[in-house]
Amino acid sequence: MSKTAIFFATGYEEIEALTVVDILRRAGEDTTMVSITDERRVTSSHGVEVTMDKTLPEVNFDEVDVIVLPGGMPGTKNLEACEALMGQVDAFVKAGKIVAAVCAAPSILGHRGHLKGKKACSFPDFESHLEGADVKREPAVIDGSIITGRGMGAAIPFGLAILEKLQGKEAAEAIAAKIMYRG
Repeated sequence: MSKTAIFFATGYEEIEALTVVDILRRAGEDTTMVSITDERRVTSSHGVEVTMDKTLPEVNFDEVDVIVLPGGMPGTKNLEACEALMGQVDAFVKAGKIVAAVCAAPSILGHRGHLKGKKACSFPDFESHLEGADVKREPAVIDGSIITGRGMGAAIPFGLAILEKLQGKEAAEAIAAKIMYRG
């Protein structure tokens, strides 16, 4: 079983983050919610406070297979400002490990040059930040080890795309059926 770490910064979009947690855990994936702050409690862009499983210094990245970056404002900016996390994002992309970002967060991958020659999507206001990407207007896009999603309304297809990459199309379809998703 793979291990996924979802990173939460103050101002994250709760639906994008927690939907992925739900889908992956429902499918039996080892999924850890990680605060990039020193505190385990992180407040979303809409004032929802959630307690994380770990803080960033507690994560052993050698044991992590997937990094997930939720969107939201100012959550995306806070993720991008976290140098320790950005170093890991760069290392994961270089190693061909899975990095997934949704809504505004794919802009982080664009700014770091990780989308050049890749198909990707994001929230429409951030498409200009997908530097070098073949921008798609689909709910979720898988291109190699990079997975991107458009936004809150695409949280389920984004989570299912991550699951498909980890367990295959049949597993993702099984979870989609269980949650009554017909996207």
